[in-house]
Order: sequence, then C-alpha cells, then structure tokens
Amino acid sequence: MPAMPAFDFSAEWGRFKSNIPEPWKLANDGREFQVGEEMKSRGLEAKFPVVLIPGIISTGLESWSTTPEFRGFFRQKVWGGFSMVSQVTFNKERWMAGLMLDPVTGLDPPGVKVRAAEGLNAASSFIQGYWLWSKVIENLAMVNYDTNNLYLAPYDWRLSFWNLEERDGYFSKLKSTIEGFKKRQKKKTVIAAHSMGATVCHGIIGAFLPFKWVESPEHGGGGPNWVEEHIESFISIAGTHLAKAMAAFLSGEMKDTVQMNPAGAYVLERFFSRKERARLFRSWVGSASMWVKGGDTIWGNSTHAPDDVDGADHSHGELIAFRAKLNDTTVKNMTADNAGTWILEHTPTTFQKMLATNFSCGIEKDERKLKANDRDHTKWTNPLESRLPDAPSMKFFCVYGHGKDTEASRLTRKAEHTLADAELPTRAEDSNCETTRSPLDVSLHKPSCIDNEYTDQTRNPKVLNGVKMGEGDGTVSLLSLGAMCVEGWKRKRWNPAGIKITTVELPHRPVGTIPRGGGYTADHVDILGSTPLSEVILKVATGAADEVQENFTSDIRRYAERIQWD
Repeated sequence: MPAMPAFDFSAEWGRFKSNIPEPWKLANDGREFQVGEEMKSRGLEAKFPVVLIPGIISTGLESWSTTPEFRGFFRQKVWGGFSMVSQVTFNKERWMAGLMLDPVTGLDPPGVKVRAAEGLNAASSFIQGYWLWSKVIENLAMVNYDTNNLYLAPYDWRLSFWNLEERDGYFSKLKSTIEGFKKRQKKKTVIAAHSMGATVCHGIIGAFLPFKWVESPEHGGGGPNWVEEHIESFISIAGTHLAKAMAAFLSGEMKDTVQMNPAGAYVLERFFSRKERARLFRSWVGSASMWVKGGDTIWGNSTHAPDDVDGADHSHGELIAFRAKLNDTTVKNMTADNAGTWILEHTPTTFQKMLATNFSCGIEKDERKLKANDRDHTKWTNPLESRLPDAPSMKFFCVYGHGKDTEASRLTRKAEHTLADAELPTRAEDSNCETTRSPLDVSLHKPSCIDNEYTDQTRNPKVLNGVKMGEGDGTVSLLSLGAMCVEGWKRKRWNPAGIKITTVELPHRPVGTIPRGGGYTADHVDILGSTPLSEVILKVATGAADEVQENFTSDIRRYAERIQWD
C-alpha cells in the first residue's frame, strides 16, 4: 500500500473555526477559566459540593413522544439546540403542539411527552456558542470540581412546581442528591440558583420551594433541621423574588418584542404571533410563579411607588396605564392590585384555576399565619407569605445586576370586546390572585397590547415603545431583585432564624466590542458569564465566603425602606 499523504488536521480545524460566522463565536472571548486560575493560584480548591439550578427557559427539553407524528423528533431537543431552530422553522405547528401543556391538568397532553434534558449540558448553553452556565462550570473546574461534586439540577420549567414533583419527582431527586453529597463527602452543599431557579428554591430552604418541600412532613419528610444540616450557602443570582412575568400572559408581549426594529417586529409577528406566544405562556404555568407579589403594599399606588425617582413625571405604581386620550369612564390606569385582576379577566378559566391552585401572590404579616403556611404549598414560592428556614448557620447571598433600563410598567391599548373566540373567564376560587368576570362576560377577540407607537424620552422616567422604563438588570426590576434582600428578610416574621443576607450588586459595565458585554456585564442572562459573579461563587464554594462583601450601586436600600413592610 502506498503511504498516505501527511495531513494536518489541527491546521484544517483552525481554518474551519476561523470561518465560523461571528454570532457563533459568542462562547469565547479570552476569559475562559480566568477566575478559576486566579483562585487556584491562591491555593483555593473545591470544599463544598455545588448544585446549580437554572432559570426559566434555560433547561433544554427533549421529546420522548413515540406517536407517529412525533417520532421524527424522538430524543431531539424541542427547546434549545439547533434541532429546535430547525423544527420551529419548518414545522412550527407541530413544535408548538409538542411544547403546549394540557390546560386543565398542566401535564402532558395525550400522545405528547417532553422531558428536561439531563446532565451539565442541559443548561450549559442554549444553542452552540450561546453559553448559559458554561462559564461558571469552567471556572469551578479549575478548582477541582467535576461531576463527582458538581451537579446541575435541570427541570421542566413549563410545569407548576407541584406537578414538577408529581410527574418527575424533581424535589425528591434533588433531596437525595444533596443527602448523597453529605454522606459521601461529609460536607454541606452550596446551591447557586439563577432567575426563576431562585423561585424554585423558595421552598427547599424555607421561603424557597425545594427546602420547604423537603422539610414538610407531608412531602419530603426531612424535618425542621434538614436545611441547617445539609445547606452551607445559598446564592440567589438575579433572583425573581417578587416579580418578573405578568402582562405577557395577557398579550404575549414583553419589552424585547416591542422594542425591535419595524422589520424585525414584522417578521416576528408573521412567524410567531402575539396570540401564539400568549397561548404558550398560558400553558406554561410554571412561569406564573413569577406573578407580581405583594400588590400595592409593595409596588405602590397611582401617586407614588417605592422606586419612583426624584422629580418623576409619573409613578411606577401604575403598572398598566392608558394614554390620556384613550381613557374613558370604564377603563382606568391600574396598580398592582387591580392590574392582576384585569389581566386574569382576559385569560381562560383553565389558566385562572391553575394559578389559584398552585400559587399565591399576597403578603402575610401575621407570624402565626406564616407558621401555618409552612404546610401550604401554594405559599412556598412567595417570600412574603412563607418563612426562611430555621438554619442560622446558613449563608445567604443575593447577587444581581443593576444599571440597565428595565420594564417597570407599560402603556396599553384598550381592547375590543366581542363574542368571537369566547373563553368565558370566571372567578378562580380560593385565591388572592382572583378575578371577576369580564365586563361583557366574554373573552377578548382582539387582545389588549402594548401601545408601541408611543415613545417619549423627555419624560422622567422615559417611555420607549409604550414601555415605561425603570431600574434593574434589563429583565427584572430592581425592587424584585433586591427589596427582600436588603429589607424584607431583616424582619423576624420572614426570617425567624436571623440568617445573614449579603447583597452584592454588580454594576452593568459592558464592553461594546464584545457581543455579550464581556466580563463586567450585569444583564439578567449574561451575568452568568461575568467575572465578579464567578468570583462570588468560587469564594463561597472553596470556603472563602467571608471575603464576599456587600456592594451597592443603586438606591435599593432607600427604595426598600419606603415599602410598607409593617
């Protein structure tokens, strides 16, 4: 046989990578492993096992459907990865049918089975090159973390948290994993949770669902000392403690969709309409865990709100407002209390019932009732209606970004009532997130939508495409991110063990030449790749938590003091 010609595969691979379109190079910007290297040079190494809990939409979802129409997708990602892009592009209706949940049960529709992906790759990246937890994992690996002491706890974020346990045994698995770490390594666990992941945890540590579920004798059976014995530290990363989503259930819109350029907005509407988005959002009841909590007590009224800036022309307390020329005697600007009711009036009865039986969005100040709420799973995702655990030695860190314009409230176009497509909304029983019947006892054929034709940057705060801008991380408002951390949990009623809360605000300082902002971005998602966040996580994980100091770049302490906590 003649000798094969020499072939330099490494050179060919380098040429191939250099020709990859720029958007897919988002994974690398020269900072890979940097924080971990610095910590390792100081002699720091893995000490406590680490569990990572992703936020909403972060975990990839795989199709396990075996019916003929879905067999072509078997074990492919229907959420996350390039397979999702292909399915959305060429078979959108079937893709939507695969991701929709049954509106009555909140579980799999007949013939459809979708499950969360498993392992570290389940939420390391959304699609190739668009990282989520991969930067954190890289740096943890530098100080000797691997699959033996590092666990990513993926979950099907579409489900209500009750169904997450009933269908998938999610909290049982998480409890077993943490107990396994304690048994094998003789160490407590550090939990780091991002965005809605912090709300998921509003129960495994008391005001956090997994912890509350674990302790409850009717559920995990771990007893009142389980958190104290098993959890070293909890790190809430951009946690949606008091609110994130609400109005998206009404019209399928959010700040990012209405602030696209006209061409992009046209393509989005033609390809994936508001009505289609709203249908998906309403079937994903898990996202309702981020419904606005505390009502007017937390968010203010029509004249003033805790986070109103000095010299404001209008108050953030009006979460939904109409321009003056559109107002009439039947439609009023709405604060948190009546905005929630108004939105629910225009959603299907099935959504109202799912919300009422799974979540609660009020505020409770009576310590006896708060203690009783320890046994009521509908309260566990609301830190205003449940208590932190009896775990005085546990360390609690609130880390979030600040400095990006964030939706605080919105201007809305009034909808038209019609008999078409009636879904007959009714009162959801036994809920303080309740609604009355709509004014004409019918649903809306033409839903209310953001008044995106209106922009006024001369106002204080400014209005961009119908969205009134406030402070936050670009997605979650500052009050939701920080008010409980700096003020609410200082009160014994919500923090009976006196757990110390350390708040670390990260200022948003992006680098314009780096696609996702570089090492000092504080964007809600991109913060997962920020250098200061990795430093906090690694210090806590390696036993150097005392080095993490409070840092404030906003007026959150002043805003939080204005809330009527007592």
